[in-house]
Amino acid sequence: MAHLLVPSRFCGPPSSGNGGWTAGALAELTGIDPAAGLSVSLRRPPPLDTPMPVSSADGVTVATLADEVVARAEPAGAAPTLAEPVPPDEARAAEASYAGLVFHPFPTCFVCGVGRAEGEGLRIFPGRVEDQDGAARVAATWTPHPSVGADGQVGLPVTWAALDCVGGWAGDLEERLMVLARMTAWVDAAPRIGEEHVVVGLGRGSEGRKTFTASTLYDADGRVVARAEHVWVAVNPAAF
Repeated sequence: MAHLLVPSRFCGPPSSGNGGWTAGALAELTGIDPAAGLSVSLRRPPPLDTPMPVSSADGVTVATLADEVVARAEPAGAAPTLAEPVPPDEARAAEASYAGLVFHPFPTCFVCGVGRAEGEGLRIFPGRVEDQDGAARVAATWTPHPSVGADGQVGLPVTWAALDCVGGWAGDLEERLMVLARMTAWVDAAPRIGEEHVVVGLGRGSEGRKTFTASTLYDADGRVVARAEHVWVAVNPAAF
């Protein structure tokens, strides 16, 4: 039987897995073509360094712990919203206004945590850029470190991770604590190690405790590498 395991390096909050990395790792275990699109729902905080049995039936793949579903993957539906491209120079300049530099709810986060050293975390620090049709947009550059891939390419879990937090910062993460509840991603190509990419996040509104966002990853030539949509849920800070 296959197992999903989230090493502590890939945490979001200190005691649980980064949502994007966890979702991407489960997506990889489905064996479905990443370009076809997969939707992963996170039902509870993914535990660290804990093997979770994975099973599949009727096109649905689940990872469980103590008979409770932690994450559930299934084929995606409609094509995602595209976060429009931002020139690399503009994205690089926007990083100076990254809100997480002033206050970060999860400084340990593998993706956007300010407490992670170069090579230990992705250090994707998105700052505000021009809105897209009235919707908030953020952007950052990202040059994948050799530690997050092999043979010159980034692995699928890290690719999903790179598409994750930029969505949260395009939403209302500055205003309230929220965690990833569902992520749907389409990966057209693997990001290249050592090549500068641009990650763009787009706000898509909110409803009650839920916030909706999208993100797009572009390569050095401005081509779309991967796209995602997210649903975030506001949580009690005491739980983290």
